[in-house]
Amino acid sequence: MRQRTKRTTLSEKEIDEIGPLTSVFPCSESKILDHVVTMKGFDYSISDISRISGVNFKTTLGIVHKLEEQEVIKKTRNVGKAIMYKLNPDSAQAKSISSLAFEIAKKRISQIQ
Repeated sequence: MRQRTKRTTLSEKEIDEIGPLTSVFPCSESKILDHVVTMKGFDYSISDISRISGVNFKTTLGIVHKLEEQEVIKKTRNVGKAIMYKLNPDSAQAKSISSLAFEIAKKRISQIQ
């Protein structure tokens, strides 16, 4: 009987498809944070965040409001009826989350075969 060995390296495709935070904390919040941290220079509507992160709209709405209350993300402007959000560059929490995502990404990249 063959014994399975635990795989410790990641393919480039896996690294590209799964964000750094989601790779460690697989939940909707992490998917959303991965997107806003990775694209921190840009703002997005809740619909955009939902579509890009693959999280249900209603779930995204609740998470975005929770992150806004914690000042991790902030409203930037209105585009028609849509409110745009982005990572809050002045927030200590946002900076810590961004730093954590960066460190996880560095470790994952070093594991590419």
